[in-house]
Amino acid sequence: MKFETSAIHVGEEPNVKEGGYGDVVIPIHLSTTFARKSVGTPTQGYEYSRTRNPTRDALEARMAKLENAKHALAFSSGMAAEATLLLGLLKSGDHVVAFDDLYGGTKRLFNRILREHLDIQFTFVDARKTEEVQKKIRTDTKLIWLETPTNPLLKLCDIKEISQIAKEHQIITVVDNTFMSPYLQNPLDLGADLVIHSSTKYINGHSDCIGGVIMMNSATYHKKIQFAQNAIGAILSPFDSYLVLRGSKTLAIRMKQHQQNATQLSQYLENHPKVARVYYPGLASHPDHLLAKRQMKGFGGMISFELDRDLESTTKFVESLKYFAIAESLGGVESLIEIPSVMTHASLTEMERKHIGLNDSLIRVSVGIEHIDDLLSDMEEALKGI
Repeated sequence: MKFETSAIHVGEEPNVKEGGYGDVVIPIHLSTTFARKSVGTPTQGYEYSRTRNPTRDALEARMAKLENAKHALAFSSGMAAEATLLLGLLKSGDHVVAFDDLYGGTKRLFNRILREHLDIQFTFVDARKTEEVQKKIRTDTKLIWLETPTNPLLKLCDIKEISQIAKEHQIITVVDNTFMSPYLQNPLDLGADLVIHSSTKYINGHSDCIGGVIMMNSATYHKKIQFAQNAIGAILSPFDSYLVLRGSKTLAIRMKQHQQNATQLSQYLENHPKVARVYYPGLASHPDHLLAKRQMKGFGGMISFELDRDLESTTKFVESLKYFAIAESLGGVESLIEIPSVMTHASLTEMERKHIGLNDSLIRVSVGIEHIDDLLSDMEEALKGI
């Protein structure tokens, strides 16, 4: 099956056999527990919904297919997925090499929870330079954590090269693929061991369900993380699993429109005199443009740009827009805009923000699927006002 077909059919094949109802859309199995015919035999493998649930199973089957994976696990949020993955695979004293430009919540988890309370060590590097990743590998390094493109500066790293280095040292490679979605990038095909998504974003696509998902080919990693998932209990609910299943059916057509709008908007911004810099992998001016063309199938719907103004003027610009809602998160059908230094990445210190190049005038845009003429007109009017 092609991607578009898999996104509609996998996990929701109608059961028309005897005893089945032929549901074209899988039911929402709200039951928390499942009765057994005998004491030692769970019915069709189901015993308690924290462990397994038919609706969540359907979603996990689809997510695995879309990322070209053998296994998938769905969680109550992207952060729940991250925490469970690390708790399932690491122990106190282990070391992680991570991209220095990561989502603020991820860095908060690493520094304020795992480092302070569990003595898991982290070294942050500019992973755009593969040799820098290699230099920071230690004898106790167990995992390399990557975002590509990063949030919010849209930096790229070479998944294939870094994954190869990791394999030579018997280190696990994890890639956060939230910004691209499985439609535009498949890290497992490039050598990564695990792929993680905030399904809140593009996979669901409608800003009405928080969730996370991890995909992998290794049965060993799947068993370890599944055990941690059941033990910790941060599972995606049946209703939210249904919502993500429904949203994922239109992932391909949504991503095409997100990208088309983002391409046109990035070109407009790059040529505007009040815009100092635009970060979008689809622009030839992006330093990682050639890498983006090599390891991605497209350039996505996320843009970041800097105005040649201070935070006050940047705030005024953002607050004067009509069609871009001022909100954190991303990947919904509606356009969202935010200032990372005071919103998504406010948990970073000023020194940390400066180190990765995150200025107060940086604006991050999740470009929706509205008509591009309306989005361009809105930007033009707001830029006139500063």
